[in-house]
Amino acid sequence: MRKDILISYDVNTEQKEGQRRLRLVAKACKNYGQRVQYSVFECRVNDVGFERLKSKLLGIIKPEEDSLRIYHLHGPREKYLEAYGVDKYIDFDDTLVV
Repeated sequence: MRKDILISYDVNTEQKEGQRRLRLVAKACKNYGQRVQYSVFECRVNDVGFERLKSKLLGIIKPEEDSLRIYHLHGPREKYLEAYGVDKYIDFDDTLVV
């Protein structure tokens, strides 16, 4: 079963190691969803994908310096989201024309 999650993160980038972690977190999230804000991703994952992504992210961040939040969103996107301004969301479950 697929579910929608929202991932937000704040990585301490004062050191080069933190800048690297920031890139790795963004890359991991990008593999599972789409960026909707600078440090916020919307992802649609199945149970296995969710566990893989969470495990990957927890292996990247330093909990004593960084913050990671995962929100589980329930129901259709239109029920839990009000978007104003530019909304570049692409529904990959819908028909895509290339």
